[in-house]
Amino acid sequence: MRRLLAIAALAALASGCTKTGGGPSGSEHSWTKPGILRIAIQSESKNLNTLLASNTTDAMIDDLIFDPLVTADAKGNFVPVLAAEVPTQENGGISKDGLTVTYHLRKGVTWSDGAPFTSKDVKFSWQAMLNPNNNVVSRHGFDEVKSVDTPDAYTVVVHLKEKFAPIVSEFFGPSDSPTDVAPAHLLAKYPNINMIPFNNEPIGTGPYKLAEWVKGDHITLVPNDNYFLGKPKLKQIEIRIIPDENTSLNLLRTHDIDWMFEPSYSTYPTLKTIPDVVTRFNDVNGYEGVQLNTAHAPLNDLQVRRALAYAIDKKQLLDTLTYGQQKLATEDLPDWMWAYNPNVIVYPYDPAKAKQLLESDGWTPGADGIMVKNGQRLSLLLVTNQSNVTRRKASVLIQAQLKRVGIDVQIKYFDGATLFAPAPLGILQSGKFDLGISGWFSGVDPDNSSNYLCSNVPPGGYNYTRYCSKEMDAAQQLALTHYDQATRKKAYAKIEYLLSQDVPQIFFWWDRQAQAINPDFKNFDPSPVTESWNAYQWSI
Repeated sequence: MRRLLAIAALAALASGCTKTGGGPSGSEHSWTKPGILRIAIQSESKNLNTLLASNTTDAMIDDLIFDPLVTADAKGNFVPVLAAEVPTQENGGISKDGLTVTYHLRKGVTWSDGAPFTSKDVKFSWQAMLNPNNNVVSRHGFDEVKSVDTPDAYTVVVHLKEKFAPIVSEFFGPSDSPTDVAPAHLLAKYPNINMIPFNNEPIGTGPYKLAEWVKGDHITLVPNDNYFLGKPKLKQIEIRIIPDENTSLNLLRTHDIDWMFEPSYSTYPTLKTIPDVVTRFNDVNGYEGVQLNTAHAPLNDLQVRRALAYAIDKKQLLDTLTYGQQKLATEDLPDWMWAYNPNVIVYPYDPAKAKQLLESDGWTPGADGIMVKNGQRLSLLLVTNQSNVTRRKASVLIQAQLKRVGIDVQIKYFDGATLFAPAPLGILQSGKFDLGISGWFSGVDPDNSSNYLCSNVPPGGYNYTRYCSKEMDAAQQLALTHYDQATRKKAYAKIEYLLSQDVPQIFFWWDRQAQAINPDFKNFDPSPVTESWNAYQWSI
């Protein structure tokens, strides 16, 4: 989760060929269906309850149906949504001692079933996020709140356990796990919300309403004509579940979809060749990399983790898989952020060094060249999601690179919903892996504590590497309890250095997220957190 002092200026770049004319209005393409937006996503949501969201696809869809208190625009600036204004110390929304945050809510907002939205909904949603019976993916940020008062229907007073710098980003805001507000009048009666009818039939305050969900095929949304920010411009949104990226590329080519959601970078050479498709990029606080499960032997051995860092040729991955569209990463925070540390330990590709580290650690080559120690082969299980072409290719390249230094890698692919699902079903949440290739999108604050605090080891957290360090916890505490940027910058320098020293994760590149769209799709302006923050303004 993330961001209070966020400053991210993100550039949205456009490329591709366009053509105008030929459509019904003279300015649209003939294949465009005016008012109907057709989207292809790779993995289907397990539910449409915003409180149970687990990935970026969930976040995009949820922000069509629900609303946060605060969101972020394309440049990472806070924008009030259900809140009437963004709380700051300057406007009195954050108390001088940093322990109280007051939200004044918009009046006249209703749920799509006609019930009024009030402060009770915010308090209930916070309680639901902390309910141990609910399978939420992360409680980070919400668990920093001691209590929530609702003195009237339009005021929410949040009392913190201690100063928490990213609170506005984390508390139903643009965090690394963006969560919207859910309706108390429909959900408060349940002891848990894991398997309830609402999850398939959501009611939100957002710009669109669910019309139909055919599992495994499509989700259809229609406008919420009473949306408080203005009547949405689209007549319908069709979200198609297309697990195979090649199929989505063909649908772009035949103009049967208007948006290929978050295509992997392996698709970029093909995207460039498709006429009348625009590929847009926006920088995000995110990366692609491989997580090392430090709770599993032999990855609980620092020497082995460092050997892996030397054995993986990140430049080959970058050149082969991103076609020059990404930038080699050192650690997780990208170099355009104020918290970036340029002085971390760097592990250049050096297979000889990797072998030397393993041999000094007691590993010796077996008859087949695979390292052995105490009768155990150095064999690791690598997992990633089947639908992502880039990650599948990366898994094969890494398998070959590690074999060169005597490390055997077995690869297993999962559908995205299973890989990223909450425990006990999710592969990453449950720790059923040694190496996990995935990406990470954060919010607009450099807070990365949900990934690296001991308290965020799953279930109920995003510390998939199971990395736990007293030094890291202390540095994170410093970053989280100070609102001034100078103190936080010093803390993040330490955090980034520890990550490079302890190697719980190997970061390949910093992300610029691609989106392939029909040029007739207007007012599409992705933020660092979600593409759908301004969906009520979209048109086609």
